[in-house]
This record gives sequence, structure tokens and C-alpha cells, in this order.
Amino acid sequence: MKRLRNLVAALGLTLIALAASGAALAGPEAWRAEWPRTDFARTNVDLAEILSGGPPKDGIPALDAPRTIPAGKERRLSDLEPVMVLELAGQAPRAWPIRYLTWHEIVNDTVGDMPVAVTFCPLCNAGIIFDRRLAGQVLSFGVSGKLRHSDMIMYDRETESWWQQALGEGIVGTMTGRKLAQLPGWMESWGSFRARNPDGLVMDEPDWPRSYGRNPYAGYDSLSRPFLYSGEMPPYGIEPLSRVVRVGNRAWPLERVAKAGELTEAGVTISWTEGQASALDASQIAKGRDVGNIRVRDAATGRDLVHDVLFAFAFQAFHPKGKWMIGP
Repeated sequence: MKRLRNLVAALGLTLIALAASGAALAGPEAWRAEWPRTDFARTNVDLAEILSGGPPKDGIPALDAPRTIPAGKERRLSDLEPVMVLELAGQAPRAWPIRYLTWHEIVNDTVGDMPVAVTFCPLCNAGIIFDRRLAGQVLSFGVSGKLRHSDMIMYDRETESWWQQALGEGIVGTMTGRKLAQLPGWMESWGSFRARNPDGLVMDEPDWPRSYGRNPYAGYDSLSRPFLYSGEMPPYGIEPLSRVVRVGNRAWPLERVAKAGELTEAGVTISWTEGQASALDASQIAKGRDVGNIRVRDAATGRDLVHDVLFAFAFQAFHPKGKWMIGP
């Protein structure tokens, strides 16, 4: 708990203490003043599962249309720092540093003619890139300040519906039940991205007064329990804050993949190489312990597959009927 108190102090989000004590368990009646456009009568989840994470609506500011610079001109990033990556055919490869996403959680961007939302929930280690197009409309997203099962709840600015980041699914409001398409992006080290894509593009530092490069969640992925989570824990003795590679409704423990170096199962090939710092370990992201790089490809075609690398408790929470690929 001492580490959590330090986390709170570092972020300056004093309301988190109220949430943790149970004082922020308010429901729709209290939310309506802040969210007058949200239809709380439409939902597919138990609203009692939704808690305040501390900051208010947009208290964590999402970014829009960030500047990019050539990979060869980037001088701030350490080779070990994690970045979110998207490599689309016909487009320059793109990278969004986690040092910025840690403080903003959502980047509304465009790659070629595709509007994308690059998202990162530190409390679940869930880095996911979505297509922002849905039913002929382009959505843009902000951070609601709410959590469900410790995962960020996003909102779209067009209808102010709430979306579960780990699923890309609308859970409250007029967009309830709608799903965003997840793109085959992934998280890897800056050094790995730059070596493979010397002509790629990387998001430039935003014009916000933030301590970019510092980890406000120091020690978080060494805790025994996640923050503001009271759900079922993973089976088989898997630590709740250990990482798993999720592909569809299957999860491979990262430790198993790292030990093997490469696994091919269920039509999927997952490879691990060293050289990526954990964004949730040391006080400086670049100095985090090595958790390695993951690539997930179709075993038959070699194409990159949609996946994410998240904490085990989050897979259990959002894929309760999922299959744990723990090996023979």
C-alpha cells in the first residue's frame, strides 16, 4: 500500500484516496451532472462495477493529431523504452512512445487515411490500437476518469458513450454493445522499432507540462494485487500482475513464452526477444526491468495478428471463459 500511496502522490490525484476508501462509489444520479449527454439507462454491465479512478472527465487529457518526427531525428528515447507500433501496408511505420501515453492514455491520430485511437491503460498494462471508424462515423475519444475492473473507461466525444478499453466495446450510453475494430499493433522497444524502420515516424513530445520519461506508477507491476479490483483472480497460481499474451480468448503466460523463445500453438506463433523495459517498474521508464519484446503472427501466413500483452487479472476479468495456455 505504501507504493500505491506514492503513486497517488506522484500523480497528484488526491481523489483516488476517496475512491479507494469507497467514498467514490456513486452511481448515475451523481454522474449525470458531469455527463448530461450520457444515456445511463442503456448499459450492458452492472453499473456498480464502475468506480472513480480519481481524476474527473478529461482530468487525464487525451491527445489529438500529435506531431510526428522521423525516427532518425528522435533523441529523447532510450533504446529500451516501450513504444506502441503500427505497420500498415503502404504507410510509413508509426510509433507512439509509452512515456507519453502513460500521462495521456489515449492518442487520437490518423495513419494514412485511417483514423486510429492509440490507447494505454497503465493499471492493466493494456496497449491497444483501434480503428476510430464505426458505422460511417469517425469517433474521437477521451478519458472518462472511471474504471471497471481496474481498466480505463474511455468515452467518445460524439455521443459521450462509455467504452471499455480492454474490449473496445461500448458499455454505457447510445453506443452500448458496439465494438471498435482492434488493429494489429503491438508494444516493443524503441531500439527494435528504429532498427527495423529507420525511415519510420514517431510521435513527438506533446506540449503539456508533464514529467515525460518518469513512471508515476513505480513498482506497480510488483504489487501482489491490482488497484481498485475485487474480481476473480487468475487460476493455476498465476500472479495477477504477471503479463500474459492475449490472442482472441486465449492467454499465454509471458514467462512461458520467454522461456521457450518461440511457441507455435492453436495456429499462432508467438516469439520473444529481450530488450524492452517495463513501463511500470522503475521510477524512470527507461530503467525498468527487461520484460522483452513479443511478436504474434499467424502460423500459416506469417502476418501480424491482433493481440495485446496485459496483466493476468485483466484477462480473467474480461475473458472469464477464456483458455489459459499453460502448456503440457
